[in-house]
Amino acid sequence: MARALQGLRSDLALISRWIRQGSRVLDLGCGDGSLLIYLRDNRGVSGYGLEIDAHYIVQCMAAGVNVIQTDLDAGLHEFGSGQFDYVIMTQTLQAVHFPDRLLLEMLRIGREGIVTFPNFGHWKPRLHLALRGVMPVTRALPHQWYSTPNIHLCTLTDFERLCHARGIEVLQRAMVNIEHQEIPLMRIFPNLLGELAIYRLRLHGG
Repeated sequence: MARALQGLRSDLALISRWIRQGSRVLDLGCGDGSLLIYLRDNRGVSGYGLEIDAHYIVQCMAAGVNVIQTDLDAGLHEFGSGQFDYVIMTQTLQAVHFPDRLLLEMLRIGREGIVTFPNFGHWKPRLHLALRGVMPVTRALPHQWYSTPNIHLCTLTDFERLCHARGIEVLQRAMVNIEHQEIPLMRIFPNLLGELAIYRLRLHGG
């Protein structure tokens, strides 16, 4: 798998399988552009990345990735409705101030959205809270409470309740561990065993 996908991280490899050939993609918080580079070179995808970190922007530009420096909390008003086939956001949802608004904006400008986030319902955070009575620090959530970039942590159940309340349909769901590997038992107990959640979404009736 790693060789076939040229070293692409496993969760990003899974996402890439959900993207149709020749699609238009917007990657929110695109980092160094790894996913967009793979999709461009192997799926014939065109699109843009949005990123706030100047270091990553330089890397994207060096790799020929179309990138725009922006703060996602400012919204996506510059993009028209239905402008993209997919809007992707990996490991960023929990770090924005208004995740519900951003999800709806993603699904306004894209026919489908793909999001990933750390699952606060995993057994390690639960056990940490139960036994120690303090905010958990795990491999998936490595920061202390006072220095974490994560401001809206949630469980799978929380996220799916939000989707239901906002008229968002879950098309596909996958769970992986911190090494971005899928384990069969996660399909039976996703909220307990999955460390990172991956969702493919669209608006109901979209």
